[in-house]
Amino acid sequence: MNRLQHIKQILFAASAFLLFNIPAYSQDVIHQARAGFDVFRADIPHGKIDTITYQSKTVGNTRRALIYTPPGYSKSKKYPVLYLLHGIGGDEKEWYNGASPQVILDNLYADGKIVPMIVVLPNGRAIKDDRATGNIMAPDKVQGFAVFEKDLLNDLIPFIDNKYRVYTDKDHRAVAGLSMGGGQSLNFGLGNLDVFSWVGSFSAAPNTKKPEELVPNPDAAKSKLKLLWISCGSSDGLIAFSKRTHDYLVEKNVPHIYYIEPGVHNFKVWKNGLYMFSQLIFKPVNVSTFPQYSYNEVGIPASTNIPGVKYPQIFPDNTVFFRVKAPEAKSIKIDLLKKYPMTKDTGGYWTVTTDPIVFGFHYYSLIIDGVSVVDPASQTFYGMGRMASGIDIPDPEGDFYAVKDVPHGEVRSVNYYSSITKAWRRANVYTPPGYDIQTEKRYPVLYLQHGSGEDETGWPVQGKMNFIMDNLFAMKQATPMIVVMDRGYATDPTQPVTSTPRGMSMAGNVFPDVLVKEIIPMIDAKFRTLADRDHRAMAGLSMGGFQTFQTTMTNLDKFAYVGGFSGAGFMQPGTDITKMYNGVFADANAFNKKVKVLYLSVGTTEPERMQTTVKGFHEALEKAGIKQVFYESPGTAHEWQSWRRSLNQFASLIFKN
Repeated sequence: MNRLQHIKQILFAASAFLLFNIPAYSQDVIHQARAGFDVFRADIPHGKIDTITYQSKTVGNTRRALIYTPPGYSKSKKYPVLYLLHGIGGDEKEWYNGASPQVILDNLYADGKIVPMIVVLPNGRAIKDDRATGNIMAPDKVQGFAVFEKDLLNDLIPFIDNKYRVYTDKDHRAVAGLSMGGGQSLNFGLGNLDVFSWVGSFSAAPNTKKPEELVPNPDAAKSKLKLLWISCGSSDGLIAFSKRTHDYLVEKNVPHIYYIEPGVHNFKVWKNGLYMFSQLIFKPVNVSTFPQYSYNEVGIPASTNIPGVKYPQIFPDNTVFFRVKAPEAKSIKIDLLKKYPMTKDTGGYWTVTTDPIVFGFHYYSLIIDGVSVVDPASQTFYGMGRMASGIDIPDPEGDFYAVKDVPHGEVRSVNYYSSITKAWRRANVYTPPGYDIQTEKRYPVLYLQHGSGEDETGWPVQGKMNFIMDNLFAMKQATPMIVVMDRGYATDPTQPVTSTPRGMSMAGNVFPDVLVKEIIPMIDAKFRTLADRDHRAMAGLSMGGFQTFQTTMTNLDKFAYVGGFSGAGFMQPGTDITKMYNGVFADANAFNKKVKVLYLSVGTTEPERMQTTVKGFHEALEKAGIKQVFYESPGTAHEWQSWRRSLNQFASLIFKN
């Protein structure tokens, strides 16, 4: 081997050592962050984040930045450096306050997913008063973001290179940023290919140069860049700036990752950008994996949104993305099964993505500065004793309540005066398809009751009972019937009443009397009913289920079909069921002949108290020899999906010859 060849081998080995003198991490395809990636873990090593100051000849004063050093940082080692830039409304603390990047990075280190690196978070507004105050769009402040290129290259990078044990070559230096910082990263990174080999842009802002200016020499970009990453939220109003860069790069065959994920212009998207980008940099690059970076989980607006409104959005994994504009609010939470704190972006939008939500309809509220209010983006529903927002998570097996091209019945509003309550009341009455055409035909009647804190609108609106019935009738799986839905609260003003502040106490509730003495006669008079017990049923959910037993078991001369959905008889522990309701269950044979269908149901994930109550009643009936149908709705709790399924079953069983 001659001397020249020997020198070449030494130089090659030295350059390889310089590039890869870090653990041999592989660059696999990185996937979207999952829940918990940004949650602090106390049981792992943590890096350190500090404030540093450096002299800026560009600006003419001392400037500040934050610096993150990884767990186990040692001055005996050298580290690559990521410069992480903020948006137009932030400063060196925007990432720290809005995303806790040290938590994301610590978790990734603990899982062995990233190369140990130093991360520098500078103030990208290179002017003497670089605070994010006043008019952040003022020309001098905006110009400061362009001036920062000189400050970064001539002042900050040399300071970091001299102060810390870092590699000083381009292959160990990355730049990335969000919004305005994303535009800066593209402008500075692609404009200085001798300084940066790794460039990341998260939701690039309008400061991004035109693609032809960013990459005037595509061949140079191909040969010098290790990785170019461009990501954005699919519903971000600024996505056009990312897309035009991507389209140009495709045209010029410049390898890059273009990653569009569900979301808007906020930290949900930016945190995921950091999560994914940080796992790719300072590792051997596999360009063949770049086309695999496509996110197909596109969210859809909830069916319960105000028409034309995009948010909330439901994703295929049944997580829900909420977005609310409230720039003056101090805190906002979504109250949906559990409470989810929202975070505010620089545009005054508050956002959060929930855990996966179970199928079916759920009430929710916004808690703004401690006050529960409805979401202006959602339709409102009467539930929880007040108007509330609602969201309906699609059920793959929910075809039975879908709106279909079948004959449809009608839900009619009937006002009537109650002599018992001394007040006007309203019933919603469903008449089956053809009711107004087949004028000689008479129908059986189901009296269907709502739950606590709801009213007569619950079943037709939240429960979709009319579509359930329409579909059953179209498939000839149920006997056409009239369905009557009334408000389950009724008080006699001549009697003393004990009530809660919302007026929802059962004490003094005379609804069973109103139903039997007033509603049934009124319905029989106004509608073409088969007015006998063999053509009359009653069912209800939760409180309505208890009311059903309270009413029917003391009026079996008027009802032949009984259903309790997550609600049954009030049976105290140790109660002899044969003594309940004046001994109606004492003679099982007589009861079984009289009641044609007795139906009970409960969701498998309902609260233990409700499961115990309903199952206990079911088991006691079974022990007493009472025939019944008992259904457990799989995977549903004390909510509308349990009750939709129950109605679908119950309606198919009643009024059969």
